[in-house]
Amino acid sequence: MDHMAEIRDFLKKLLSSRGDRQPFTDTSSFFLSGRLGSVDAVELVVFLEEQFEIDFSETGFDQSQIDSIEAITSLLQSEKVG
Repeated sequence: MDHMAEIRDFLKKLLSSRGDRQPFTDTSSFFLSGRLGSVDAVELVVFLEEQFEIDFSETGFDQSQIDSIEAITSLLQSEKVG
């Protein structure tokens, strides 16, 4: 499974656990739109740290970095995750 498929699958499960089964695109907002909350942000950050070895303690954290798949893609590219 490629990185984006893993991320989409994880987000789909997170949304589903909140009862949100609406479709989303790579530009859909998850946090600023209210579809996901702060606890979900923590889960997503842990997922990204574990799966892609991003160290948010070094890079800092801004919720906009994970608000959409497009934003996460940019984050992974800036961290040079293969």
